Amino acid sequence: MEDGAREVERWEGYVDWRSRPAVKGRHGGMVAASFVLVAEVLENLAFLANASNLVTYLMKSMHYSPAQSATTVTNFMGTAFLLGLFGGFLSDAVCTTYAVYLISAFVEFMGLVVLTIQARSSSLMPPECAKGAGAAACEPVAGSKKAMLFVGLYLTALGIGGIKGSLPPHGAEQFDEHTPRGRKGRSTFFNYYVFCLSCGALIAVTFAVWVEDNKGWQWGFGISTIAILLSIPVFAAGSRFYRSKVPTGSPLVTIAKVLLAAASARRGGTQSASHGAVIDRAPSPTGSTDMKEYCKPGGAGAAADEVTEPSQELSGLNRAVQCQPRHRALACTVQEVEDVKIVLMVLPIFLSTIMLNCCLAQLSTFSVEQAATMNTHVGGLKVPPASLPVFPVTFIILLAPIYDHIIVPFARRVTGTEMGITHLQRIGTGLVLSIVAMAVAAVVEVKRKNAAAGAGMTDSAAPLPITFFWIAFQYLFLGSADLFTLAGLLEFFFSEAPPRMRSLATSLSWASLALGYYLSSVLVTVVNGATGRAGHRAWLEGASLNHYHLERFYWLMCVLSALNYVFFLVLAIRYKYRNAGVIKGRE
Repeated sequence: MEDGAREVERWEGYVDWRSRPAVKGRHGGMVAASFVLVAEVLENLAFLANASNLVTYLMKSMHYSPAQSATTVTNFMGTAFLLGLFGGFLSDAVCTTYAVYLISAFVEFMGLVVLTIQARSSSLMPPECAKGAGAAACEPVAGSKKAMLFVGLYLTALGIGGIKGSLPPHGAEQFDEHTPRGRKGRSTFFNYYVFCLSCGALIAVTFAVWVEDNKGWQWGFGISTIAILLSIPVFAAGSRFYRSKVPTGSPLVTIAKVLLAAASARRGGTQSASHGAVIDRAPSPTGSTDMKEYCKPGGAGAAADEVTEPSQELSGLNRAVQCQPRHRALACTVQEVEDVKIVLMVLPIFLSTIMLNCCLAQLSTFSVEQAATMNTHVGGLKVPPASLPVFPVTFIILLAPIYDHIIVPFARRVTGTEMGITHLQRIGTGLVLSIVAMAVAAVVEVKRKNAAAGAGMTDSAAPLPITFFWIAFQYLFLGSADLFTLAGLLEFFFSEAPPRMRSLATSLSWASLALGYYLSSVLVTVVNGATGRAGHRAWLEGASLNHYHLERFYWLMCVLSALNYVFFLVLAIRYKYRNAGVIKGRE
């Protein structure tokens, strides 16, 4: 009886940091998640302390052109976020999220050490630019010095990707999704994850950027190195509280097996009789995603595929279980088919968020260049352009607690639902705000160019007689869009995904961000190619930003974002949440 009682107390499918069975009441909960949140502050400080000002470092210290610097930064950030998929894959298939974070943090630490050493040693930097009339152009970094730069950058990117793919799901899996309290706690965690991410960003774009600009880049890289190093003991301090999902093998193998089984199943083969229970989905998220709940009463000990029939969504995949496979290796269970269905159903939602992240990419490119032409003085203080993200970051820090403690409880009372505001409603709100942000950005750019023309400073490099606070409006709208969408996406992918694929699915949020950066670069190239024909000057070319037609580019982004929102709206209306699934018996 004592052994049975101990068995009941364990979290099924979870282990502690020593790979022993996790125990209820001892592992998991908000206390465990709080260590993850503090670690995120330090991790994002380490990342953004460099990324937010990296373009300046490449131009001034590595002697890259503005175009080369922008491309290098875009590729670095895009690769870092895209590698989140790799971190998520490892967390699902090979190691626990706990182990993946520790390994990734060490890899990022090593990359930052390489960058710090290079920045401290003049012998590892390119020669200083010659001064005076007739001096030759600056020599950009090359050879072994360039190799060292990129080794440091992409070791850092690899570590960042592993952390992005493991840290959010590690925090989210501390909560019991089978209880309303656990689900609400998980939702609070994701809100405060974005809050802590912004706290790290606030320190990065203020203190760290000031140090880089005034004390030297070796100190800036040093701050990042110390921050990521400190995150390791902070994260490890919560070890005795953590519970970690046991990896169950590669989710990609499951996806490939189901798709191949459905495609190659013998037509007209023997099909199973329809006498079991079938999963039905609903348009609002409640309940659990655990397939063990999809069983008939009294059937708890039976395998899910013995008592459950596949749902009717994406019914073509049902052939994987209803028809005899050509090979025994392709034999699938109902649970595996339903897992693959939910992955395919969330992919269109993922695609609809890429355009939003393309808009967010403008915060680190054209918006910074706009502000650099304006008056950036606040009293006697001159604000560096790289510190401009302080506006959206501060707004997110203020809004996140208000959203979690005021807006969500009010929405729960009004709607009478557990969530109050569904995941897709949050994402949709973010998409609408991004449309407004692009329209505001276009209007502000017209005002900026009018100020330049009115002062006769179209060809001048001096600051324009207009305050950079006008740029704050587009930053505020895009910052709000980021809060709604990122937190909504992280929770949506985690809660909807099958348990064996959660880390990989959650990483789609970062993949969307990466593809948004890449799409931004592609759009600039396409727009310049399309508008620069027949002797016309391209919209995004000219002697200075004052000669660009940036306002037209922003209006184009606004229109594309509106079309994307219509696409999302169609998907959201038709989408049915898996974790609201109930069991209906067949007659």
